[in-house]
Amino acid sequence: MKGKLSPNMVAAEATVGSFRSARLSLLLMSFLLYIADSYPNMDLSNAGCEECTLTKNSFFSNDRPVYQCKGCCFSRAYPTPLKSRMTMTIPKNITSEATCCVAKHSYETEVMTIRVRNHTDCHCSTCYFHKI
Repeated sequence: MKGKLSPNMVAAEATVGSFRSARLSLLLMSFLLYIADSYPNMDLSNAGCEECTLTKNSFFSNDRPVYQCKGCCFSRAYPTPLKSRMTMTIPKNITSEATCCVAKHSYETEVMTIRVRNHTDCHCSTCYFHKI
């Protein structure tokens, strides 16, 4: 009888198939472990937002450098305490606190007939509307 497989041949086929499957799984697992291991071990809670520092403003720095404050500061949100909610005109469930990167010292200068603030020192403080 042609084309009929013996029990030994079926067992060998199954073993080769499971070996290929195990080898593929092992390869995939190695690849995933490699990616996980190469991922940087750092705090990414503030990813994309550097510390509050002076940064050169490339748009206004033509004939002389103009610096402006840039970066992130403290912010958090927490449930509003019941005692505080009772005193609010419009009660809110969440209260947030934040500080912004603002100029500690600055002076006004003129660049291309536009008055701009050239910051000399930065710190995290009360958030104000930033003007050019």
